[in-house]
Amino acid sequence: MKRIFVVLTVILLYGCGTSSSIVSSWRDPEITISSQNFKKVLVVALIKNEETRSLIENRIAANSPVFHTSYQFLNQVNNGLTDDQKLKILHDENFDGVVTMRLVSKEKQTDYVPGIDTSIYYGGYNGLYGGPFGGWYGMYGTDFYSPGYYVENTFYIVETNVFSLKEKKLIWSGTTQSSDVTDIGLTVDDIMRTIINEMKKDGTLPKK
Repeated sequence: MKRIFVVLTVILLYGCGTSSSIVSSWRDPEITISSQNFKKVLVVALIKNEETRSLIENRIAANSPVFHTSYQFLNQVNNGLTDDQKLKILHDENFDGVVTMRLVSKEKQTDYVPGIDTSIYYGGYNGLYGGPFGGWYGMYGTDFYSPGYYVENTFYIVETNVFSLKEKKLIWSGTTQSSDVTDIGLTVDDIMRTIINEMKKDGTLPKK
């Protein structure tokens, strides 16, 4: 029964990066992930780029045999199937849970980092350290000045949902914000770790 929790704990312990944070989350008040006793969970990255989709799904699925990638079940070949037909495929393959992940938006933000004038620490003003020698540093105050500058940060807003096929409904949903995304795989690890921490807080997963 606790198998899925053990798997998620492994992700939590070995995930890398600290750039993701929870924006919002919701859970079904009557259902927990532990109580569902998931044995076969489909991982679906809702991304048009197939290479990126495969990378994300493989990254999550590599953590445990509980997780399975979706691209061999839901792809361009069967894209024309109805929702009922797609669900039938999942039931025929004995899936009891689905985790979806999608990029909601990508937002850029420009911040100003003020400059620092360190010359005052070297006696430039009335000899902070006392005596003429301290005043000598003040003559070269510009050498100790770091000008301000602008930095542009890109934030990725990602929504992750957990569905129970047995209950036929959404049981948990969370939105995360990630920055400094240079490696998609590490970012996925970080998002998963952030989600697990939130699930522990809201009671979806046990704290231990």
